[in-house]
Amino acid sequence: MELPFLEKFEGAKQFLREVKTELKKVTWPARKDALAGTGVVLVAVFIIAFFLGIVDSGLSNLVRVLLKRAVS
Repeated sequence: MELPFLEKFEGAKQFLREVKTELKKVTWPARKDALAGTGVVLVAVFIIAFFLGIVDSGLSNLVRVLLKRAVS
């Protein structure tokens, strides 16, 4: 009789073997392609962050003005 822990351990080993087999089938991008994709993502993130920062600043100022008017 096997212990439940050993059954889980064997299941994990089998899973890792299958992962290794599947990873061998993957077609990995060339270094140049990976770097180009990373660059595009970084530029997009900075553009979106800049845009959201401007929107956040504008909305913060709008709320501040509205609250000052409400208190006055």
